[in-house]
Amino acid sequence: MTNEQILNQEYIVAKKKSAKPMLWVSMISMVMFFAGLTSAYVISMKREDWVAFDLPQAFYISTILIVASSITLLLSQRFLKQDKRQLSLIMVVVTLLLGIGFVWQQYVGFNQLKSIGLFFTGPESTVSTSFIIGISFMHVLHIIAGLVVLFVVIYNHFKYKYKSDDMLGFELGAIFWHFVDLLWIYLFLFFSFIK
Repeated sequence: MTNEQILNQEYIVAKKKSAKPMLWVSMISMVMFFAGLTSAYVISMKREDWVAFDLPQAFYISTILIVASSITLLLSQRFLKQDKRQLSLIMVVVTLLLGIGFVWQQYVGFNQLKSIGLFFTGPESTVSTSFIIGISFMHVLHIIAGLVVLFVVIYNHFKYKYKSDDMLGFELGAIFWHFVDLLWIYLFLFFSFIK
């Protein structure tokens, strides 16, 4: 083996070792961001103009979709480990479709809030609706980033970049997707029980 090949191999090993820790650091910063937003929500509940309301039905549907998407991604990963590439690819595409369905249901939920007179901004808005819509929208942005990640995973799947013994890119995408899933479950439960 030449010196260049050895250096290249060492670079690949170092890259693999640093990829997951870097992802975890970015996810910790996202947790801190949403912890700050939900803390501000709790503090703002003491205001006299606080309005309590039930979450729109579409948020319940979106929660089911995002949980189902994590299940299909877990199945995809399991199939890939078993070298069942076709089944793995189908499951990751289903995950993508469920993620798109989640975003759509969030949009429907925002419109359901508007239909009952609850707005994000303007003279008819309230602090509580501004918080719920704002925090949910920030989460949707993270989901959209997750959808981009899923597109990359699907693309790489077509290019045969993942194998049962080399799944780093797939694993990183899966970790991020499961993270935004858990983040939504936290937000959904938070909004459901803290009014």
